[in-house]
Amino acid sequence: MAGESRSLAALRRDLDAGALSSRELVDAALARGAALHDRLRLMVGLREEAARAEAAEADARRAAGEPRSRLDGIPIVLKDNVLQQGEPSTCASRILEGFVSPYDSTVVERLRAAGAIILGRANMDEFAMGSSTEHSVHGVSRNPWDPERTCGGSSGGPAAAVAAGIVPMALGSDTGGSIRQPASFCGVVGMKPTYGRVSRWGLVAYASSLDQIGPFAASAEDCAWLLEAIAGHDPRDSTSLPAPVPDYAAALSGSVEGLTIGLPREYFVAEGADAEVLAAVRAAVAELEAAGARTVEVSLPHTRYGIAAYYLVATAEASSNLARFDGVRYGRRAEGVKDLDDLYRRSRSEGFGDEVKRRVLLGTYVLSAGYYDAYYKKAQQVRTLLRRDFDEAFAGCDLIATPTSPEVAFRLGEKSADPLSMYLSDVYTVSANLAGIPGISLPCGLVRGLPAGLQLLGRPLDEATLLRVADAYQRRTDHHLRRAGEPA
Repeated sequence: MAGESRSLAALRRDLDAGALSSRELVDAALARGAALHDRLRLMVGLREEAARAEAAEADARRAAGEPRSRLDGIPIVLKDNVLQQGEPSTCASRILEGFVSPYDSTVVERLRAAGAIILGRANMDEFAMGSSTEHSVHGVSRNPWDPERTCGGSSGGPAAAVAAGIVPMALGSDTGGSIRQPASFCGVVGMKPTYGRVSRWGLVAYASSLDQIGPFAASAEDCAWLLEAIAGHDPRDSTSLPAPVPDYAAALSGSVEGLTIGLPREYFVAEGADAEVLAAVRAAVAELEAAGARTVEVSLPHTRYGIAAYYLVATAEASSNLARFDGVRYGRRAEGVKDLDDLYRRSRSEGFGDEVKRRVLLGTYVLSAGYYDAYYKKAQQVRTLLRRDFDEAFAGCDLIATPTSPEVAFRLGEKSADPLSMYLSDVYTVSANLAGIPGISLPCGLVRGLPAGLQLLGRPLDEATLLRVADAYQRRTDHHLRRAGEPA
């Protein structure tokens, strides 16, 4: 049942055996989501009647003996920037008050086709701009391991919903680490697929050349099931890759024999990194070596420029993407305005939070005449160098292992007054988005009672190898089985 954080495979077996119904599963998930709301504030909308109706349909399909997918009848939550027809989507922003989506995103279409039941929407940083889920019109989300600490961001709500046992799986979006960092902080598995592997149609854009939808789950095997359901080419998304989708679950052989893991020297000497987090990651790598993998040192020399390049590219694209929220076409509109300029100014001033305003202003500045070449163009050149770094590293290894974050979950409010300190939380994750490669975070131990994350990075479109290695690690360890509130 929800709250027990059982695997999708176990839920599937019980559903097929009649030991559990989809209605019972949905009722338990709704009850747990409601019970935890005041304490953790993870969900921003529950589809109670619709979810129960869809559960009844799933139970009827099962009773009739109809063919079913692996996800049929199992509840999932979406980050509040993934559109679903007839449902609100606020992106945790005042400026989208009252907006109801007129269409389904591609991932929602694919979840529906698989029979998954969308329980509701989870909290996030406004327009996916943040690393702590503190920047939300719906309030601050809290970490199930310690409610005085952040659950990460910007996909903190979906990650924490899985960690808290509300649902066994969730979808988030990752622009610079927004799936992997909260997965690390919450002790769950989170994956950013290759850019273009999963359609962005119906994902409210933050930075279009960086955004990617991906799964959260309790295990690598569960992530494999969910990724396979949502991945694949979509002609409505011009950046979607026309590549076949592998059977990810079939790749989970349990073996890492013959694989070479690269360890980038720049990631293990970063200034400000928690020594205990680095030790936990090294211990995880040693476990993979004991299982038959080989390790080599690699270099990603332009890593030091990753944060600067990311916050120029991402904010420039955000400035462009968020120009559509003007108070005219949809969402919040200021009242009592004098003219069109006043409408734009007041609607955006009242509708956007401080962090969004900060990034829009920075992005507008770097795109302005006289500064474009010095900032935005230079950042794109650095992006090319970062991609070349990874290409050269992968010439000598099959995947790369790093920490996901330089620290465990920090206290709420700890970095609010220092945006740069908050931005540095993504120092290990932004390069994968700039290069467009896949990455996965999985729990690798507890540091002072809080989860630490191991990040695995792979070649473009090679999610299968990352899932294989993550699954092999989890077969040898129990870090992913630990739950918030349990003794270490």
